[in-house]
Amino acid sequence: MNEVAQPSAQPAAESRFDFDVTIVGAGPVGLALAGWLARRSATRALSVALIDARDPDDAVSDPRAIAVSQGSRMILEPLRWPGDATTIQRIHVSQRGHFGRTVIDHAEHGLPALGYVLRYGSIVHALAEAVRETPVHWLRSTSALPSTQEHDGVTLPLESAHVKRTVRTRILVNAEGGLYHEQKSGSGATRDYGQTALVGTVTVSAPQPHVAWERFTPGGPIALLPMGGVRGADYALVWCCSPDEAARLAQLDDAAFLHALCAAFGDRMGAFTHIKGRASFPLGLNAVDTLVKGRVVAIGNAAQTLHPVAGQGLNLGLRDAHALVDALAQHGATPLALAAFAARRALDRRLTIGATDTLARLFTVDFPPLATLRGLALTALEFLPPVKTALARQMMFGQRR
Repeated sequence: MNEVAQPSAQPAAESRFDFDVTIVGAGPVGLALAGWLARRSATRALSVALIDARDPDDAVSDPRAIAVSQGSRMILEPLRWPGDATTIQRIHVSQRGHFGRTVIDHAEHGLPALGYVLRYGSIVHALAEAVRETPVHWLRSTSALPSTQEHDGVTLPLESAHVKRTVRTRILVNAEGGLYHEQKSGSGATRDYGQTALVGTVTVSAPQPHVAWERFTPGGPIALLPMGGVRGADYALVWCCSPDEAARLAQLDDAAFLHALCAAFGDRMGAFTHIKGRASFPLGLNAVDTLVKGRVVAIGNAAQTLHPVAGQGLNLGLRDAHALVDALAQHGATPLALAAFAARRALDRRLTIGATDTLARLFTVDFPPLATLRGLALTALEFLPPVKTALARQMMFGQRR
């Protein structure tokens, strides 16, 4: 068992509870929650434990790219902000082979950026460093086993290096991540999109720095997110297509793969010259119908796993965590706090999950009349600034109330 930090505060209810709040999962959402809870100046000092089966140092070299909105940067910055973030100043949305496009520019909203592209390893490393500076009781390389709820708390068995122990906590937070196909199906919305995401980092010959692309094709959306590099020519690729097409593409060598990508995306940034870090994973929707069950609460991917279109998954999870901190600071580690949290998150979750699900399905139907309607909708956004602004603000900041 690797205990990184000992709690400086007195354990919650010394005779009955080890902690007020125990968080399972030390990905970006779990780390952010732990850091915010530890730093929040409130009349109630909450003792916090963070449990993870992995060691965050293992993620430092993880090259996967993630999109973080301007709203997420604003709430993360008081903890720690990675120095290698690449800004997104403009987003270009269009559909391949059909008319219609819309462009969202940061200047339209008076913001320094619409969002940022980070390596997964960078954000985990930065947030882990921030948590290490707090009194959070951190158990690494420790697995959480199925918990048992009681009327006033939760009993959580833990296992590390074949050593078992049990902790009692007032509130248990499930912040474990995982991909759609790895998660257990439960009550709530579930959908298999019949798509696979091909990911990697590509280099282009005619880059447009700080511009992100969302290109809808008959097989699925292709996203290119700026990652800097020499001349700003590196982009994170997320190419969504059918599982059969993904399997075919996976068998191609790099040159043939890049040729196929150019045929699907077009030549708006010249030729695709290099690719590295190729990987793939299936896409689907899992969204629990309730965030709170007794004294157990789900946030982040444990609450909803989304299609990557529009890059909303992590941002929604961070808003979950931030709202939970507010509720716990106001009401303490009580059922009242969890009820307030669930009520506050309902609208934002409904809108964001609904919008992502609609985009994932609506823009992948290869039906000419529908393609025309999609083109009209994209074009209309250019002539309806209030609607365009409302959509952009939802994607950047969500609904906070």
